[in-house]
Amino acid sequence: MTIHTDIRDGETRPLHQDKGGAPEVIYVPRYTGLQRVNHWITAILFTLLTLSGLAMFSPYLFSLTGLFGGGQATRSIHPWFGVALAVSFVFLFIRFWRLNIPNRDDVEWTKKIGDVVTNREDRLPELGKYNAGQKMVFWGQTGLIAVMLVSGIMIWNTYFGGLTTIETQRWALLAHSLAAVIAIAIIVVHIYAGIWVRGTGRAMVRGTVTGGWAYRHHRKWFRQLAGGNVRKGPVDKRGS
Repeated sequence: MTIHTDIRDGETRPLHQDKGGAPEVIYVPRYTGLQRVNHWITAILFTLLTLSGLAMFSPYLFSLTGLFGGGQATRSIHPWFGVALAVSFVFLFIRFWRLNIPNRDDVEWTKKIGDVVTNREDRLPELGKYNAGQKMVFWGQTGLIAVMLVSGIMIWNTYFGGLTTIETQRWALLAHSLAAVIAIAIIVVHIYAGIWVRGTGRAMVRGTVTGGWAYRHHRKWFRQLAGGNVRKGPVDKRGS
């Protein structure tokens, strides 16, 4: 049996096949170990930033400061979480920005968002590694993290308090808060989509997806991996 190769990101790896029992399952490599570690470090830092930020955002959530050693400790460590997140995200950005450049397929996919929601995959265009929704998450978070970093530095009084006026700091705080709320909302949608689309989570846990999942959701990418030798047939309704 021919084993096709994975050519993602310029790297070559064999597709993995389980031959233990029927039906045979082909696992398609989607993310390397380094990419997954980078993703989870970013996710953990974002979570810590969210919890520490919410603790300072409202007195009703002040009890969250107990996770970080109290109010003063939370105030001190929150900006450093932000710096660490920005650094981690830079590595993700360098790795994935080319794959997230919008194209005509994304326009067609967006026009058929109703079919996306109702899982009518047969009506959707063949897609590369990411769909328009995933690309919007990527570019949205890129812009919002940049806004939060810049505005966060402007209100970081310990080191930069003397470089800006009180009025500027107020506007920066407003921008920082709005960007954070939107970023959190995007991440909630991102997590929900990862759970809603069956078989997606294993990509960032094990680094692979099944051939059925790849063929159903990112068929153009799957054909590239298989060298164009993927059989054209009905959509796999299992999505796994």
